[in-house]
Amino acid sequence: MQRRAVWACVLGAGVGWASALTPAESAAAQRLVAAYPAFLRGVEGSALVWRDGTRMPLTRSAATTYSRRLDAPGLLDQLDAAYPACAPLAAPAHLSDPGRVRFEPLLRKMYGASEAAVRVNLVTVDWLGQPLRVTRVNGAADSLRAVAQELAAHPEWRAFLTPSAGTFLWRAVAGTPRRSVHSFGAAIDLNTARAAYWQWSGFREGQRGIPWRNQFPAGLVHTFERRGWIWGGRWYHLDTMHFEYRPELTGACAAGR
Repeated sequence: MQRRAVWACVLGAGVGWASALTPAESAAAQRLVAAYPAFLRGVEGSALVWRDGTRMPLTRSAATTYSRRLDAPGLLDQLDAAYPACAPLAAPAHLSDPGRVRFEPLLRKMYGASEAAVRVNLVTVDWLGQPLRVTRVNGAADSLRAVAQELAAHPEWRAFLTPSAGTFLWRAVAGTPRRSVHSFGAAIDLNTARAAYWQWSGFREGQRGIPWRNQFPAGLVHTFERRGWIWGGRWYHLDTMHFEYRPELTGACAAGR
């Protein structure tokens, strides 16, 4: 009980231990382990076990609103995402943002808990002639190089791909306490001139009626997804320029490449 209390304190206020995992929760946790084998050893009871012996509780947020749950999720909230990798592109339902919930302690432990720690693992990726800094952790940089190589064979998509709006930048998501995945060098934004972003039209988070707009070709999106990247255009809070490396969510799609 003492260890559980300590973890609840360290990993987030309002987050409690799950008494037992459901079959769906257990399967999602195992997909996480399979996606990051260099760091994760397995699942024991209601804990994610790291290779260094750390036991990270599989918890849910006690928050009662969508925005507060995004601000302070439990690890199980992140694992709830059912990301439709390689499916046809379509407008998501209200508040359907698969992959937008991120459990920051997990990301910090894998990629680095500070800007300096993340920078140690950044390498340069040639993004169709534009040098970008991306983390080598979990094979993210190698994956992005493979994406670039595939996309280079489609000159008709070049205007969507370049110039990239950037990769690594240690920052919070605008207007929130949430650490952007760009902070960990595991995200890329494509050409903003072809993009749609929910806040550009003045909408509030969680508001109904955010219109889905997209210019990005399905083939381009699927190329990223087959390599382990999720797309912000599959979110109700759309961000069509944005891709982030989340192979735990795209496994079935990646297996078919």
